Amino acid sequence: MGFHEFSSPYDWSRIASYKRTAKAAFGGMIDLSVGSPVDPVPDSVRKALAISSNDPNAYGYPVTAGTADLRDAIHEWFSSNRGVDLHALDADVVPTVGSKEGVALMASLLHFGEGDVVVQPKVSYPTYEIGTQLAGARTLKVDDVSDVDSWKDVPGVKAVWVNSPCNPTGEVLSAERMSGIVHAARSIGAVVLSDECYALMRWGAEGAAPCALQADVCGGSAEGVLVLYSLSKQSNMAGYRTAFIAGDRSLVEPMTAYRKQIGQIIPGPVQAAMAAGLRDMDAVRTQHARYEERLGTLVGALRAYGYCTDMPQGALYVWVKAKSGDCWEDMRQLAEIGIIASPGEFYGAPEYLRFSATASDEAIAAAAERLAR
Repeated sequence: MGFHEFSSPYDWSRIASYKRTAKAAFGGMIDLSVGSPVDPVPDSVRKALAISSNDPNAYGYPVTAGTADLRDAIHEWFSSNRGVDLHALDADVVPTVGSKEGVALMASLLHFGEGDVVVQPKVSYPTYEIGTQLAGARTLKVDDVSDVDSWKDVPGVKAVWVNSPCNPTGEVLSAERMSGIVHAARSIGAVVLSDECYALMRWGAEGAAPCALQADVCGGSAEGVLVLYSLSKQSNMAGYRTAFIAGDRSLVEPMTAYRKQIGQIIPGPVQAAMAAGLRDMDAVRTQHARYEERLGTLVGALRAYGYCTDMPQGALYVWVKAKSGDCWEDMRQLAEIGIIASPGEFYGAPEYLRFSATASDEAIAAAAERLAR
């Protein structure tokens, strides 16, 4: 049948007029909208890319399932940073060309279609819904996916999207809440799709956010659980398009076969760079410290401007309720002082705005100065 049509308010061209206003403001525009990294790619990653640029995996076709070294690096990363032994779970992994295509193709690769229902948070990353629409399935939006009574008895539920830490709210789900989701999903034969791309970006608590594949969440089995992760934020590799899916082997293996046939394969040298990024935790800690400082500055400045907000539990954004009650009116007012945020309507909440900390120290400081005037 091919892809079905989709409809979404998520369209960055809708803020073009606000950007024009912001560029005309004194001092120019400070863009805190798109969560695109601005800091350097780690040296270890760049070196690995260069060294592997003439390897057999570069001049020859790359391996869809990932090189042995990349697969080892993914296993090591889970063990060291998430407390997860993929071998013990008999879990499989497959690299994806960034996490966005992994999200967008997920419902299609799981063969969902008419009559199938995919549950997701009401306030969430827009591509969950877009991917469901592309497959021809139906989206069920709920306030809290950990409130399993809101979806477990709905006919046709085939999957549940979980996003912790959450984009845009920053909420982090406890292991207990995630375990409840996994248990309920398994009871109805649904798949848990856990988007954990901000897992290492957690604030005010030690360690990473809970993982859907950790033993006290999944019960020591990867059955019906898929975890998505990306190096875009932890290692500033958004342009490299490096991510992966890990979990239930019976789901990952056929996905890998389809990905091979449609050419969704990470280039060989980029696979080497990805492995280096997964192993360079010193660089990740440096980046974590940068974002924590920027978020703290941004939270303080937004409070001074009149927003009621606190440090998020995780992720890279400050989620605030619009002072005017409407995101677009606040967007207009902020553009007058040269600041661009993301309208909450993009994420399902038109009465909110999202401010991204993925801007330079200088830009965050300048935004803070303007907000405090």
